[in-house]
Amino acid sequence: MKQSRPETWVAGHLALLLIAVDPAGLGGLHLRARACPVRDAFLNSAPDALLPMVRIAPTLDDDAVFGGTDIAESLRHGRLVRKQGLISRAGTLLLTMAERLRPGRAARLSQHLDTAESGPMILLDEGIDDEAAPRVLTERLAFMIDLDGVRAFELSELALSPEDVADARAHLDRVTIPDAAIAALTVAAARLGIGSMRAPVLALAAARANAALHRRNTVTEEDLNLAVELVFAHRATQLPEDAGPPSPDTEPPDTEPDTETEPEGKDQSFDIPDELLVDAVRAVLPDGALFALSDAAKSRAPAQGTGAGRRRRSNRRGRPLPAKPGKPGSDARLDLFATLRAAAPWQQMRRAAQPDRTGLILKSSDFRVKVYEERSDRLIIFVVDASGSAAVTRLAEAKGAVETVLADAYASRDHVALIAFRGDGAEALLPPTRSLVQAKRALGALPGGGGTPLAAGLRAAADMARRAQGQGMSPALALLTDGRANIGLTAPGREAAQADAERYAALIAAMRLPALVLDTNRRPKDDLSALAGIMGATYLPLPRADAQAISRSVHDALRK
Repeated sequence: MKQSRPETWVAGHLALLLIAVDPAGLGGLHLRARACPVRDAFLNSAPDALLPMVRIAPTLDDDAVFGGTDIAESLRHGRLVRKQGLISRAGTLLLTMAERLRPGRAARLSQHLDTAESGPMILLDEGIDDEAAPRVLTERLAFMIDLDGVRAFELSELALSPEDVADARAHLDRVTIPDAAIAALTVAAARLGIGSMRAPVLALAAARANAALHRRNTVTEEDLNLAVELVFAHRATQLPEDAGPPSPDTEPPDTEPDTETEPEGKDQSFDIPDELLVDAVRAVLPDGALFALSDAAKSRAPAQGTGAGRRRRSNRRGRPLPAKPGKPGSDARLDLFATLRAAAPWQQMRRAAQPDRTGLILKSSDFRVKVYEERSDRLIIFVVDASGSAAVTRLAEAKGAVETVLADAYASRDHVALIAFRGDGAEALLPPTRSLVQAKRALGALPGGGGTPLAAGLRAAADMARRAQGQGMSPALALLTDGRANIGLTAPGREAAQADAERYAALIAAMRLPALVLDTNRRPKDDLSALAGIMGATYLPLPRADAQAISRSVHDALRK
């Protein structure tokens, strides 16, 4: 039976209870949920042992989170004075908008989780599509709960008092783990494609905590089943195939009772096949998870990213990065606080060396300048074959794809352009734009018919991409054609036309442009696949192209 939304709510509350029993062993919870009353109700019902919750927003600077030098006090006392950060407070760390955590901060938080004095952590992940909290943190947290789809009338609470949690904490040290349980969890993790050894360790901690809640002195099969459901299910990358019927040549197992007596002291009460643990994971996976976990699905998964252009350093605008040593000037702005922070630890030593100096003593090595990171705008250039009998259909679908991409342009910062080639040349029907109104006006009447000057289309695309790069944009190409080049640039004939097209395809490859070739033939063509190889492009046969399919393919293939 698959897990329903009420069962997800109960599983989330049980995860909170287990964390309250063993916060050091379980790490915490990865909670995927947008800001809503259901999420607030879930957090408000957390056990008292997890309170208070120390909220940490991604906009806070590192000194506020991790602590650092107190510049004012250091300068006043003439010695290094440090201040405590939010991470040092007692309680549960509540990281909001965890999908926006910078890699550096995620690494420091993971180091904090690895320390003995660390408290539990809850990651509030509000990501959509491929946005997610950093893996370096989520793999250190035992549980992941997704509240998407849970409705208010389905809410309930587990009836456990603070005294029950306190008694379970006191009982935790008395819970023992049989060696067979360790072996079963390790084998089950391997069969589910879980590569990290943290998962079996976290599952053992969850099983111990559940046994402590029920005042058991030994981990049982019930505890292990619960642990793999809560810890392994969201980590699984594969599911073992069901065993087939036994072979006729296989001897039946011996069913005669064994009358020999086991040696004294051997545990005869615990023997769980790892297949039962795998079945426990299979039972709670949602519909469609088998396909999502298959290798075929993974090979078609889009690359991670936001869809924006390349990162680049800047000294004027963008997301702030840690300051770096340097001298302020016309091309570098002074970071005053970082400069004072670098100078403060040395003031007492410098005053001793220069007793006649008063006030703050600065040296050139103290200066720090501001650094920002910005993303260049991305330009998707649609290069559409407007020749032949199928031109009208291709252009109509290309028009719909351009409009679909433009609808998301504001969020993804994409510009689009359209080049159509037919007859003996290519024409830029739509210059780079983010204006949907301008696009619809330019695409209202698209020409079609005539020969196929594929080389002319690729040349026009390369020229537009070069101009876009000169303007600081990150261009990408989406070629929509059936591949039958018959109009060349230098000489007549199909062979010359194909040679010209391959020459400009090699030029595009040398420019290192992300590219996608959409083959609109009823049957995929080998020569067009070869052309995509020369371009260094992704080749995608799409004989029944429509606007939504084209738009989706462009986003998936060109996302960098």
